[in-house]
Amino acid sequence: MIVNSWNEWDPLKHVIVGKADNCHIPAPEPALDAKVPEDSDMKGSWGRRTQETIDRANELLDNFSRQLENLGIVVDRPTPIDFSQPIKTPDFKAESQFGCMPPRDVLLTVGSEILEATMSYRCRWFEYLCYRPLLQKYWENDSNFRHESAPKPRLTDKDYYPDYLSEKIGDTKRLEWAAKKFFVTTEEEPLFDAADILRFGKDLVVQHGFTTNCKGIEWLNRHFPNHRVHTVNFPGDPYPIHIDATFTPLRPGLILNNPNRRLPQEQRKLFNDNDWEIVDSAQPAHNSPPPLCYSSTWLSMNVLVLDHKTVCVEKSEVYQAEQIDALGMNVIEVDLRDAYAFGGGLHCCTADVYREGNCQDYFPKQ
Repeated sequence: MIVNSWNEWDPLKHVIVGKADNCHIPAPEPALDAKVPEDSDMKGSWGRRTQETIDRANELLDNFSRQLENLGIVVDRPTPIDFSQPIKTPDFKAESQFGCMPPRDVLLTVGSEILEATMSYRCRWFEYLCYRPLLQKYWENDSNFRHESAPKPRLTDKDYYPDYLSEKIGDTKRLEWAAKKFFVTTEEEPLFDAADILRFGKDLVVQHGFTTNCKGIEWLNRHFPNHRVHTVNFPGDPYPIHIDATFTPLRPGLILNNPNRRLPQEQRKLFNDNDWEIVDSAQPAHNSPPPLCYSSTWLSMNVLVLDHKTVCVEKSEVYQAEQIDALGMNVIEVDLRDAYAFGGGLHCCTADVYREGNCQDYFPKQ
């Protein structure tokens, strides 16, 4: 057993796929309130998800795991904890927790290291425990494996701007604030979610937004001294949460970018100077997300790349599949839409353990 993964596209051989067991809609808290769209059916809803929806999500996640295993990929699964339990620290209390469907939010694999992110939701404070049995197994079986954990934040009220906590802000104001890089998270202490980070060999591209602040990016810069860490933001997104439904590398030299959230021109220099092509992603196949779902319709571009020629795409996202096919890659259809509400799409519900290949410099001109 070896832990090794340097990018988003080299051949995937070992992966973690999440579970939907006992998943909860978290109770209101500052980070969550700012990130739930104002017209969402989740406003004011919290508590355990229905057993019917949990069973359906698990059915799809189990089927996806079998698809990967049939392709020769080793699949591990987390050990869910009791997410109904409240969380209480000297600084805050959360009425319940979340779940462990999206390991990509919590775990960042860089080479032989898996790093547990700080997280910025109070309800996700103990989510890392679901992955500890796996990380312990990797540590026992791979003498080069480094298990790291970023400093746990206190998540006091000082971590959140109260401006974002009013009942109605409106997308116009949110877009204005996003253009000014004014997000719900303050710079009180380092905060980052692993799903805000994309791996390009020697370079890490990190989104500054609702779930990752500048101190979090600076912490990553100090923690990975042999890497170059680049900050990006997408001013067209009124709810900038995680980069993987906005900016999706498919193979060396090619990236999909959400056409509603284009990378600003001044931030494209790294890619332009090194002959990377950034293309607008195809439109989603759906006009709205599934019921009780945090995510936008742009989970259409939340794909999982298996190798330089093969991409897993949610089977109802026909326009995204057509585009990837036209770009010369093979598409594997995966039924996952009914599990979206539990934490995201195909990239979200997985976390790399091992991809073939080594650390390369994809941006030599800097």
